[in-house]
Amino acid sequence: MSSMFSKPRASGERPPQSLLPECNVAILGCRGAGKSALTVKFLTKRFISEYDPNLEDTYSSEELVDQQPVLLKVMDTADQDGPGNCERYLCWASAFLVVYSIDDRKSFEGCQRYLEVLALHARGCQRRFPVLLLGNKLDMEQYRQVPSAEGMSLASRFRCLFHEVSACQDFARVQHVFHEAVREVRRQAEWNLPVRPLFISEEQPCPPVATPVALPTHHSLATCTFNTLSTVNYKEIPSVAQAKLVTVKSSRAQSKRKAPTLTLLKGFKIF
Repeated sequence: MSSMFSKPRASGERPPQSLLPECNVAILGCRGAGKSALTVKFLTKRFISEYDPNLEDTYSSEELVDQQPVLLKVMDTADQDGPGNCERYLCWASAFLVVYSIDDRKSFEGCQRYLEVLALHARGCQRRFPVLLLGNKLDMEQYRQVPSAEGMSLASRFRCLFHEVSACQDFARVQHVFHEAVREVRRQAEWNLPVRPLFISEEQPCPPVATPVALPTHHSLATCTFNTLSTVNYKEIPSVAQAKLVTVKSSRAQSKRKAPTLTLLKGFKIF
C-alpha cells in the first residue's frame, strides 16, 4: 500500500514544492491524545487504530486554502507525558495544535503545560504564534471527562482558538482545523506588515494674497475677477501587497491525471 502513496511523478506536472509558500504546524499533546490519528486523518482521510507512540516525523501535503496554494508541513511530535526538548518545534513551527482527549482529564491537564510553554516562548521572542486547542475523540462523548466549557475557558485564558473534533469520524472538521491554522498564520503575517500612508500630496506654491485676474469686457459686459489659488494633487501609493503564506494541494484535491503526493506514515496500520 505504501507504493501507492510513493509512486514517482513525472517532472513538469506541477511546480516544485520549494516554490510554494510554506506553513509549519506542530501537533503537541500527551501520549494517547490522538495526535497521530489526527495527522493521518488529515493526510489520508483514514482512521488508524494502531501506531507507534514513539514515532515522530514531519509530513508534507499540498493544500488549497481559500484558493491559495500552500505547502503544509505537519510535525507529529512524540512527547510522552508533557513538554520535553521543546526547542525542536518551538524554533520550527509557525502554528501549534495542542491536542487533548475529551475522555482523559490527564491529557487535558497536560495541555495546560504546553500552553504555558508556548506563552513563555511568545513573550521571550516578542511574537505571537497562532495556537489552536483541540479536544479530540468527540466520538467518545459518553465517556467524556472534560466538558466543552472547560476547554473553551482554557482557550480563552491563553487567547487561542478552540475546537472539538473526532479523528475517527469527521474528516471535514479535521481538515477545517488544519486549514484554520493556515489562515491564522496568514492573518498574523498581515498584522506584521509595516504601516504606510495611503496618499501623499504635492502642493504647488501658493502666493500669500490671491491675485485678481480681469477678464476683458465685450459688448458692455461687467468686468469679472477670479482668484487664483494653489492646487493640491493627490497620488495614491500602491497598497502593500498582502502576504500569501502556505497552501498545498493534496491528492484528494488533485485531478485524476495527477498522482497523489502523500507519503504513507511509517508504523501505521491503515484500515
